[in-house]
Amino acid sequence: MDYLQMIADFSNANGPSGFEDEVVAVARRYAPADAALEEDSLRNLYIRRAVHAGNKPVVQLDAHSDEVGFMVQAIRPNGTLKFLNLGGWVNSNIPAHRVRVRDRWGNWIPGITVAKPPHFMSAEEKNRMPALEEMSIDVGASSLEEAKNDFGIRVAAPVAPDVTFEYDAKHDLMLGKAFDNRLGCAAIQATLDALGSEDLAVDVVGAMAAQEEVGTRGAAVTARHVKPDIAIVFEGCPADDTVVEPWLSQTAIHKGPMLRHIDARMITNPRFQRYALDLAEELGIPAQEAVRSGGSTNGAPIHLSNLGVPCIVMGLPVRYIHSHYGIASLEDFRNGVRLAVEIIRRLNADVIGRF
Repeated sequence: MDYLQMIADFSNANGPSGFEDEVVAVARRYAPADAALEEDSLRNLYIRRAVHAGNKPVVQLDAHSDEVGFMVQAIRPNGTLKFLNLGGWVNSNIPAHRVRVRDRWGNWIPGITVAKPPHFMSAEEKNRMPALEEMSIDVGASSLEEAKNDFGIRVAAPVAPDVTFEYDAKHDLMLGKAFDNRLGCAAIQATLDALGSEDLAVDVVGAMAAQEEVGTRGAAVTARHVKPDIAIVFEGCPADDTVVEPWLSQTAIHKGPMLRHIDARMITNPRFQRYALDLAEELGIPAQEAVRSGGSTNGAPIHLSNLGVPCIVMGLPVRYIHSHYGIASLEDFRNGVRLAVEIIRRLNADVIGRF
């Protein structure tokens, strides 16, 4: 499997929260040829191995398919677009970037996120961050009628960052959009590919969940549908190596996947967490561990589903998530997949019972 091409295809796909159709289409292309695929009305995608027995403990592999983006709220008389955030943005990261707006015919057309030029700002405006209500998306229209009729803009049109995936092989650096969490989507596929048709003591179900960025909504459904006995959540997690003191950095790129002990909505099952970290050390797979005071993942709804599900988060470090661009390492991705595969190969009812 060509990991780079798969990651590029996932990254380049447009999929703001609630509009994940393109991402699901990419996932279908890379799913094992003999896998059973199922899709629900939220655009959650379920991938079951052909050797799914139906009478073994179930491992859920989770990743969310959406990315942070925007939605058109209204069209101004001058043809610019008033918009809302889909997911958590910081206002300073929004203006002066290319975006793609889906028109009424299903095409993604270019636009720019804009704020008032400095030439027309008051002194007070120059010294503060513009509010979201003061920003616009400009597709080049000059009137409301032109935006609607010629550009095909509709109210509620989804908007995605306009960034094309690149890879710097010399430094092992991937640059692109939506690594949170298209790296996780690719990791599900890579894990299933590595497992192939191996005879395992568990059934493995990949579940790509929609709408994580707006409240982990899709995973609340996937967990009820899959009914896992144990889960591994793949996540594109925020790298901290450029924003904290070196002694405090726990999620650096080039240092392997990060397994978090806690975040705002989940205390990771300490027994499963320890098992994963010890296995990584035993096999010489680089891994990091983190204690986070904020943030959350699909692990939140999954670990509280059914009667409680042991769950770990396999974080793939990404610099500058929740902005238009991310930087990540392919080797970190490979090591995250490798660790997940080795964990799954060792799981059985007795091991899971100890968690």
